[in-house]
Order: sequence, then C-alpha cells, then structure tokens
Amino acid sequence: MHEEKKYSIFHLEGGLGKHVAATAVAKCIKNNHQDRELVIICAYPEIFINLPYVDRVYRIGNTPYFYNDFIKDCDSIMFKHEPYFTTEHIKKEMDLITNWCNLYNLKYTGEEPELIFNIRQKQLAHNKWKRDRPVLVLQTNGGPLQEQPYPYSWARDLPYDVASAIANAMKDKYHIIQICRHEANILPNVEVVMNPMSNMELFGLLLHSEKRILIDSCLQHAAKALNLDATVLWVATSPDVFGYDIHNNIVANLPDNPTLPDSYLFDYNFTGEIHECPIIDEEVFNIPEVLDNI
Repeated sequence: MHEEKKYSIFHLEGGLGKHVAATAVAKCIKNNHQDRELVIICAYPEIFINLPYVDRVYRIGNTPYFYNDFIKDCDSIMFKHEPYFTTEHIKKEMDLITNWCNLYNLKYTGEEPELIFNIRQKQLAHNKWKRDRPVLVLQTNGGPLQEQPYPYSWARDLPYDVASAIANAMKDKYHIIQICRHEANILPNVEVVMNPMSNMELFGLLLHSEKRILIDSCLQHAAKALNLDATVLWVATSPDVFGYDIHNNIVANLPDNPTLPDSYLFDYNFTGEIHECPIIDEEVFNIPEVLDNI
C-alpha cells in the first residue's frame, strides 16, 4: 500500500456550468468519505483548486503516473458515472446534484455549489470589472465555442427582442455588461464582453454586479455558488433539473406537444438544432412580465 493512504477519485466531464454544479457533489463525496483524500480529474481544474475539501486536481489528459500513484495497490474508490444518462435525469424527475449524489450511493445532505477566489483573483476581478455605475450583467448567449453550430441557440439563448427590451429598460440606472458569443447580436447601450478570458475572471464579474439577468449557462451556476440571486430565463431546459431556488426562474412558453423526429433521450439539444425548434410565431417570453419580475 502507498503509505496507507485512501482515496476518493472523482472524474467528471462536460461543460463549465456542470463543473460548478459538481463542486457540491465533490463536497458530498468528501463528507461521506472523510477518511479519504479527494482527487479530482476534470476539464476545468481551476474551479476546484481553492476548495478546502479537495486534495488534488488533475486536468483530463494530463495525469502522469496516475495509475501507479492512485490506483495500483491503493485503497481507492472511483466516482465516474455520468448523471446525464440516468432515468431520473432523462425523465426530469430529479435535480442534477441530488441525482448525481444518488448515483454514487452517497448520503446527500444539501451540499451546494461553491466557488472560492484567492486574493489575486479578487484583486484582478476588482481591477477588471469596477465601473462608475452599478453593474447589471445581462447574459444573452452561452454554450461551447466549438461544438455549437449556430451563433444563436434558440434552446438556451435569450431572444433578441427580450434582451433589447431589458437593456432599454435598465440602461439609465445600470452600467449593463452583455455576455455573449463573438457572433451574437450586440445590444445598444451596453458594454459587450465576448472575448475569451479565464473562467475565474468571468466569474469575478458576478462579484462586482448588483443585478444579474442570466440564461441556463455557467453564470447561473456560478451565481448560486457565490450565493448571489439572479433572474434566469429558461427556454428549452428546465430549472427543476438545472436551476436553483435562490434565483427568480422564468420559463418560456413552448408548445405542449412538439414534433421531435430526431430526438432520442432528450427532448431538445442544448445547441439548438434549427429543425427541432417548436416555435412558429408564438411569443417565447411575455416581455412586460419579464420586466416586472426583474
């Protein structure tokens, strides 16, 4: 045995928002196996580095001698199952974090997502995001830069008419910062943030915002992890699965029985395949209602 050490090994894949949600799962693993060091293998190690219950973090594909150090002749438990392909997730019967912990046979006691900034990250966020007026973060687009075929994903992004109405209503009181993809439609009277930056720089924006209007993307998970409320607009994904009670969740008006010839395990693709869009000429969101909620 390697110095009699015991390990919990948590391997996760997927997007940035899923990684933020997974911090709750990591804490649950540690709480259930306190005698084991927690080792994480993931795509975004920076999300876990400052968490006190995480002992080691590796980036996927950069795990030299991992088998010898943590598997061979070691007392290790592996946590690598994918929650997205469980019955409970596919049928939208349970929120992501609870389902993920149940999948690992963990006793879930309400652990929540968490982000911790070190002192330099806080200083950089202050220097980057401090403005003369209160900041309103308005996220209109999100998703992976490479895998999403269209600049606007109808399934998750904010419709332009809704976004522009929000910007127009809030422009006199707030300095509005729009978060979007580089191909997205730019709103009037806003500062646009579309260029790549470090993930902790992006999340640092939330620390310096007074109001947050978001979509189902990484920032709504980060807002929860920082215990910040937000208004989150949902189109084809569900706040019951991916959302949080701390937020004001507004759900779009979609047809009850859409025709989905190419859907397999899920009703809609995150990337918003055009032929699957069920909206003909209906109003996705009631704009006056959205503005009243905000």
